[in-house]
Amino acid sequence: MKLEGFGIFVKEMPTMVRFYRDVLGFGIKEDENTTNVFLEKDGTLFLLYGRNDIEKMTGSKFNYAQKISGHFEIALGVENYAAVDKTFAEVTAKGAQPVMPPTTEPWGQRTCYIADPEGNLIEIGSFVKE
Repeated sequence: MKLEGFGIFVKEMPTMVRFYRDVLGFGIKEDENTTNVFLEKDGTLFLLYGRNDIEKMTGSKFNYAQKISGHFEIALGVENYAAVDKTFAEVTAKGAQPVMPPTTEPWGQRTCYIADPEGNLIEIGSFVKE
C-alpha cells in the first residue's frame, strides 16, 4: 500500500472551503456548498468531505473532536525561516487561529501552528535558515 492522500470530515463545508482556498491558497475549484472537495496539493490528494455524507455513506455515526484538536496535524513547508514568520503573519491576518507563534526548535526547524475554523492543527515550518 502507498499513501495517496488524506481527508478531513467537516461540519461546515462553506467555511472550510473558504479557509483552505482563501487563507491557505489551496486550489479549490468546487462550489462552497458542495458535499466533497478533492484536490491535489504538491502531489498529495487532499479531501474535504461532509460529516453527514460520510455517515450516510457508511451507515455509521462517528464522534468528532470539538475546539482545537490534537489528533493529527497537516504539515505545510515553506522555503525558509523568514517565510515561516511571513506566512504565519499573513494567514493569521486572514483569519487563521494562532496556536503557537513562529519558534526555532532545538532540532533546527522553525515552526508555528495555526488552527482551521473547525480546530484542526496546521503546522507551517522550514529547516532552511536562509
